[in-house]
Amino acid sequence: MHISIHLVAAFWVLTAGTAQLVLQKGTLAHRAVGWSWMLAILVVAVSSFWIKGIVDWLWGYGPIHLLSIWVIFCVVFSVQGARTGNIKRHKGFAIGAFCGAVGAGLFALAPGRLLNQYLFG
Repeated sequence: MHISIHLVAAFWVLTAGTAQLVLQKGTLAHRAVGWSWMLAILVVAVSSFWIKGIVDWLWGYGPIHLLSIWVIFCVVFSVQGARTGNIKRHKGFAIGAFCGAVGAGLFALAPGRLLNQYLFG
């Protein structure tokens, strides 16, 4: 069940994140999609801790889990930037989290990974 939640949230992160990159900034739509995106990326990051990696550094956790920690920090700093009017900070950390999500998605498609097995057999 946790993997399904992780995958659905990750799909929204990639879809809404791409839309956020191309849509006009500062609008009500940008804020609404942005909040849903921030929530979804937190769900992806937190749920990843229930998914053990194939690279076991410590108790089943690997480098991909460091990315999850990074994403959580990015969300905090991005929201803080938006709330204080520091749009440069907001944008930088939001894009940083999005790039991390894209990187994790590409890593998840690697041979031997669960997503690769789901999609390609």
